[in-house]
Amino acid sequence: MIVPASNVKVLIATKPVDFRKGMDGLSAIVKETLSHDPHGGVIYVFRSKRADRLKLLYWDGTGLVLVTKRLEHCSFRWPTISDAVMRLSPGQLSALLEGLDWTRVRAVRVAAPKAVL
Repeated sequence: MIVPASNVKVLIATKPVDFRKGMDGLSAIVKETLSHDPHGGVIYVFRSKRADRLKLLYWDGTGLVLVTKRLEHCSFRWPTISDAVMRLSPGQLSALLEGLDWTRVRAVRVAAPKAVL
């Protein structure tokens, strides 16, 4: 399993895309439709119409990385379809990739340690 770094930004396109598109086609969607830079170090997540497949597009500093996953017996839990982009935490992305209900994953807020005198 690929686990994203805790400081990476994750954006999902809520509207399904044509899954025949490769990294160049998805980069064009990021640039033209989502108005973001595909080379900015953000993980972009796209889904198929049936929601049983997803693609991740990511610039790792040396080139674009395209990851595809298909669930065999179920579909990915997805937000309401719209022309929007939604932000996920890296933990929520990990849950999504496992086919789990990522909406139940919450970040734990840790208080800053108190100074010891």
